[in-house]
Amino acid sequence: MTAEEDDSTWLIELESGLLDGCTPREINAITKGKRIPESLRPDVWLVCLNCQDTGNQLLLFDEIFDLTNQNELRDDVKKFATRLDNDDDEKLSVISDIESIITFHCKSKSITYASNNGWIEILFPLLSLKLNKADTYNLFEKILKLYIPNGCVSNGVPFHILRLIIQYHDPELCSFLDTKRITPEQYCMPWLRSLFSGTCNLEVVLFMWDLYFQRSDPFFIFFLCLIMIINAREHLLQMKNEDKASIIQTLRKMPGDLDANDVSDFCSLAHYYSLKTPVSFREDVLEVLFSESGLEINSKLYSQALCLPVAVHELIESATVDSADVDAVKFFLVDCRPAEQYNSGHLSTAFHLDCNLMLQEPNAFNTAVQGLLNAQRQALAAGSLAAGEHLCFVSSGRTEEDSYAHMVVASFLKRNTKHVSMLDGGFVAIHDYFGPHMTDCLEEHNTSMCLVCAPNNNNTGVIPSVNKPRDNIPSIQLFSKLSSAMKAKSQEVKGKLIEYIVNPNSTVNNGDWHVSANDRKENRYRNVPPVFSINDEDEDSHSDFRRDVSNTEFLDEIVEVETFLKGQSIVDNFPCQEVLSNGYMFESYLVVTESHLIILREIPNKKGLAKVLSRRPLSTIVKITAKKRHPELITFKYGIPDGDNLLIKDMDRFLIPNAAVATKVVSNQIVSQLDSKLQ
Repeated sequence: MTAEEDDSTWLIELESGLLDGCTPREINAITKGKRIPESLRPDVWLVCLNCQDTGNQLLLFDEIFDLTNQNELRDDVKKFATRLDNDDDEKLSVISDIESIITFHCKSKSITYASNNGWIEILFPLLSLKLNKADTYNLFEKILKLYIPNGCVSNGVPFHILRLIIQYHDPELCSFLDTKRITPEQYCMPWLRSLFSGTCNLEVVLFMWDLYFQRSDPFFIFFLCLIMIINAREHLLQMKNEDKASIIQTLRKMPGDLDANDVSDFCSLAHYYSLKTPVSFREDVLEVLFSESGLEINSKLYSQALCLPVAVHELIESATVDSADVDAVKFFLVDCRPAEQYNSGHLSTAFHLDCNLMLQEPNAFNTAVQGLLNAQRQALAAGSLAAGEHLCFVSSGRTEEDSYAHMVVASFLKRNTKHVSMLDGGFVAIHDYFGPHMTDCLEEHNTSMCLVCAPNNNNTGVIPSVNKPRDNIPSIQLFSKLSSAMKAKSQEVKGKLIEYIVNPNSTVNNGDWHVSANDRKENRYRNVPPVFSINDEDEDSHSDFRRDVSNTEFLDEIVEVETFLKGQSIVDNFPCQEVLSNGYMFESYLVVTESHLIILREIPNKKGLAKVLSRRPLSTIVKITAKKRHPELITFKYGIPDGDNLLIKDMDRFLIPNAAVATKVVSNQIVSQLDSKLQ
């Protein structure tokens, strides 16, 4: 089937689905992120916003324009119309429709219009659909109700929540903005109030809303904002010597640079980051941001939060998540309670980092921290099932110790450690979650010494759990599953941690972190010639692969980078970042020799030294691919001929600033090697 036939097929399927009353999810499955054609967009939006059966509410409008600030509204609409390219007659129609719809909305809902609230900007894309006024109003009303967060005002909760999300995914950038005293409300108020319609061009907004409304996820706007900010991180960090106003202006203008051709990638990245954010946090803030209860929001709950909070049920249940589910958030649990509390009961997967050590024995504390981070890094690098990408800290729930626990968490944030969270409610929440099953699920639980079981031992008082009761209390079978899964994970990880703390300078790798044959998958690529090639990479297929660690003799080799790169057989080298399947990146060197591709990874805090991760024979490289939209993101695939096909055994992915030269050098060297064999 040709591409043209394929295009027409999905359009026919979409038209048929709309006639049959399909759901937003079904529309999403049909379109697969494609732009909706103008002829079908009105029907798609009416379905996605559940407006297709809504009546004509404007029949109730008395056509009397007598709002207390009617003149202000009229002036704002006229001012907006001057920015449009439409002819004068169309402008008059736009002005009339916008003023009518907003006036009726204010009167029917008994609310007051306010300038710059985003309503006028939201209506403009809706009017471009050329629907009747009743349908336009219904769409407008649903967008305000379902997709505009509550509290988009000065010092509002949405901006504190966005800051927590930025901090979670990019603490360095968040710290930079904090240092400059720049808060999200100073640059992204119009983004949230108008769903970017006030800052992006119309073509971009229409395509973005196509994708947004199909998701039926109002919280997605926060990840769109996050990507907008992270996308400019390098430029922003280079503005460290510029004044606050210049940085804010740069941030405000960023959406205007978005091109319609970039929208699909933009939304895909936002989707990726949404998957890498704890679900319980998203669920909790959804209730706060999009509730119709009218209750006043407690902004201090988020404005004073040290880091992103995680609910106990997500933390515990993540221990039983299928390891093959690469999208699931997996936690690396750090118990910050004093030793006597930890020894009276703890989760078997929890690593103990005594918060008291930070002040009493800072050297021991630093050693323990390095041990934790080293264990986590090695587990992730090897694709081990024993560790999570996301650090979650557990405090005691006692005011005295929690202040120390907060200092510990702050120290990790100061290191720009990504994905740092705290368990909402501390150990008390864990204790309450397990209830009568705690004996099966907690290690070394001592009821006489546990401060939750025996509160009389607590001279400062345990803070009662504030977690909301859950309707779906876990079953006995789940607790049994939790217990066995968590204990199995803990045994694998703790041995490595103890070894590192005892001998932190050791580089010995005992192999526990390697991927077993059962963990690795082999994918067959059909109709691929059994030679290397350099193509555009249309799909992101690397998540099923992990580093081939069969050459274990090189994994422990530490080299001095400068000396190594001067080696006689070195053809060229390229500074780069290795990109793992989980999104982590490590400063590395891609070294091309006469016969091998060598990967060096820089060792943190040991300037000039690097570990030899692998030596790949050039003869095993069967495919070199580059992303169409990110040509500097290069993937090397290794394999062997398998009849008429290729058996892909492993792959590496790198972000190479000088990618074009690097791929040319590698491919030339492969050709040279083939030529020498034929001679």
